[in-house]
Amino acid sequence: MSDFATALESGVRLLRGLPRRRAHVEEARRAAAGWALEHPDLRAQLVVDERPGTPVVDFDLLVEDPQGGTVALTVQTEDGVPWLVDHSTHWAAGQLVSVDDVHLSVAQALTMIKSLSRRDTTPHDEIVDQCLILSEVADETEPVPTEDLQAAADEFRRGRGLYDRATTLAWLAEMGMTPERFETYIGGVARRRAFRRRKEAELGAARLAADPRAFDLVRAVWITGRENGVAAHTGDLARAAAGGLAALAAAGDVETTIAERPALDLPEPLRDMTPGETAGPVPYGGAFLAGTVLARREAREDERTLEAAGRAAFSEWLAARRARATIEWHWS
Repeated sequence: MSDFATALESGVRLLRGLPRRRAHVEEARRAAAGWALEHPDLRAQLVVDERPGTPVVDFDLLVEDPQGGTVALTVQTEDGVPWLVDHSTHWAAGQLVSVDDVHLSVAQALTMIKSLSRRDTTPHDEIVDQCLILSEVADETEPVPTEDLQAAADEFRRGRGLYDRATTLAWLAEMGMTPERFETYIGGVARRRAFRRRKEAELGAARLAADPRAFDLVRAVWITGRENGVAAHTGDLARAAAGGLAALAAAGDVETTIAERPALDLPEPLRDMTPGETAGPVPYGGAFLAGTVLARREAREDERTLEAAGRAAFSEWLAARRARATIEWHWS
């Protein structure tokens, strides 16, 4: 291999290692300047492409060819979004939302929301929340543990019915995503999940101490439906407290739920009730609700309770961050 070819290979390694965040451009310039000093005959120059509307930057390395002319080296890093989707239009055409310093494309948002969708929030808030988490992990450079990657990949495949290698590869081909890009995408999912776990563990104990009654373990039964249907079966709830659930189980005009949950995870009208109390019918979630508490156990500082407190604290932390964030939707 010629000296020039060896230098080009070294230049590619340089580009792969440069930080691609706008805030770290000067660090990238210093690294490129150091490389140029090691290869003075190439008269190397680093060109920085600071694309509008995104904190991510691209780099070209220009070097002088000994046989004449200039050679430009470019490395497109893997970010989990197919190249054709990411570069088929001007940057502004594909941007969906900007949240503080994070800018999300339509393609990224669609992939994100399909893999991380939660039932307890709107799609708009979920997208914003994930942008906020992206901001928190943007500067993390340590490798994601293998077990975290495997767990994220397994959950992703289960959610799409991709239970073997053949169906997974077929889905990737349909989506225009290479296995390498899939691994990069799953790495991002795993990194965000790990951040959430750390934050929940950090906040859980204080949240429990601040309001332990919210994490009492409560067993309750409730019915939801139209007002007249709920009213007709509210009397059956008293018998349910004594173990007679047959009437509720046979009721076809209401939906019956029997569950044991932390108080904070129950429908709001039931959270502060004591065993035997009945609430409703009251408006709830676009319908009506009536319910009774069957049993209540005071919160204990055990693993299950701390996990519930951590989840609640993390949701509240995200809501507070969302309220402070600068959010701009690019609808037109």
